[in-house]
Amino acid sequence: MAGRDAARTVGSGMRLGLGTGSTVAHFLESLGARIARGDVTDVAGVPTSIRTGDACRRLGIPLGTLEELAPLDLTVDGADEVAPGLDLIKGLGGALLREKMVAQASRRMIVIVDDTKIVDRLGQTAPVPVEVVPFEFASHLVWFTRLGADPVIRRDGEGVMYRTDNANLIVDCRFPGGIDDPAELEGRLARRAGVVESGLFLGLADEAIVAGDGGVRRIGGEGVS
Repeated sequence: MAGRDAARTVGSGMRLGLGTGSTVAHFLESLGARIARGDVTDVAGVPTSIRTGDACRRLGIPLGTLEELAPLDLTVDGADEVAPGLDLIKGLGGALLREKMVAQASRRMIVIVDDTKIVDRLGQTAPVPVEVVPFEFASHLVWFTRLGADPVIRRDGEGVMYRTDNANLIVDCRFPGGIDDPAELEGRLARRAGVVESGLFLGLADEAIVAGDGGVRRIGGEGVS
C-alpha cells in the first residue's frame, strides 16, 4: 500500500532517487507499471544499489547517474526506524552510503514503511549500521563500545563477512535503550577515520508514508494526516 501510494506521487519529467529494500520493491513495481501504461513519461532514476538497478532494468524504469540527473526531484526509500521529526535509521539492507548520497542530492525525500518502524527515539529497535573500510576494521569495535554500542560485524547466512556494493564491511551498532543524542553520535562517527558512513539519516526526510492495518497515513514535518 505504501509503495503504490508513493508511486502515485511521481509525475512526468521527474528525476528520481530509487531506494533499496523490500518495501521499495513494491514502489518500483508500481512505478514500472505506471511507465508501461504511459501514465508518466520522461522519468529517470538513480538506483542506490546493484539490486535496485537490476530491478529497474527488468521493470523498464530508465536509469541515469547523479552527474547526469542531479538535483533530483524526489527520492523514495525505505527506513528501519522513523522517529519524531522524521529522523531515520537506515542501512539494514546494506546500501546506506549510496542511499545517503542520493538523498542528499534530492529536493525531497519520502520514506515508505509499515507502522512497526515508527519509534519514539532512534535505536529502540534497530541497530545503527556503520560502513567501514576493510583495513583494520576490528580496531573500531572497542571505540564503538566506548560510544555505548554493542557492535557486531555483519555476516551472511554462511558466516562470511558481508560486503557492500562498495566492497566495504558493515558493523551493526546496537544501543540498548536507544540513542540519547543522534546528532552528536553522527558527528563522532563522521570524524572517525576508517568509517565511511553511518545509517543515521537526520534531517533528510520530508515525509513518511506509513502502512498499517488501518490503511495508509502520511507523516510530515508538521504532523500527521
